[in-house]
Amino acid sequence: MGGYMGYYLIIGVIALASWLVSRKLKSKFKEYSKVHLQNGMSGAEIARKMLSDNGISDVEVISVQGQLTDHYNPKDKTVNLSEPVYNEHNAAAAAVAAHECGHAVQHAKAYSWLKMRSTLVPAVSIASKLSMFVIMGGVILMATTQMGFTVALIGLILFGMGTLFAFITLPVEYDASHRALAWMKSSNVVTAQELAGAKDSLKWAARTYVVAALGSLATLLYFALQIFGGRR
Repeated sequence: MGGYMGYYLIIGVIALASWLVSRKLKSKFKEYSKVHLQNGMSGAEIARKMLSDNGISDVEVISVQGQLTDHYNPKDKTVNLSEPVYNEHNAAAAAVAAHECGHAVQHAKAYSWLKMRSTLVPAVSIASKLSMFVIMGGVILMATTQMGFTVALIGLILFGMGTLFAFITLPVEYDASHRALAWMKSSNVVTAQELAGAKDSLKWAARTYVVAALGSLATLLYFALQIFGGRR
């Protein structure tokens, strides 16, 4: 029972931290959505200009439904902006649009961390679906057979792939934000106030990835203690 309580405690702390950061992120985007760009450019126009300024002509900027659904798709080379970001003319929209274009620039320049993350995607997508079932099955089997430890260890390795992916994502996200902010400053598409708002928005967006990575690491360590402790 104590082991399960430890697991639920970790999950609870991770969920609380994730909720707090997500809430703060939404409040920041709401705040900076009221800071309208003096140049009158929309998020889509910001994105297209950043791509053009970086010599990228084979990436399309498109609108997708939802909120905070913005992403760059390296497979079809599209910068996908949520409708509020695509259409609006404010500091928050500019920040998100430029950040996603930062990923396009990474792709064009063969940024090593992005290449590594992209390589891991197929394996991690499978591992993340199986890891918990394999770990739990192994832990149950450990009570009756030596093979249980091997099964649980395989599950731990599968879960560890997801943790590794979460940490590799951090430099990818921070670098994309750095590229976005550096371009916004050098191109003079925003004022100092608008740039400050964009920087604050991206700071909180990045923290969602930090929480996810730390949460995954904490869960991995918990399972490792349970598996190796149970073996004794």
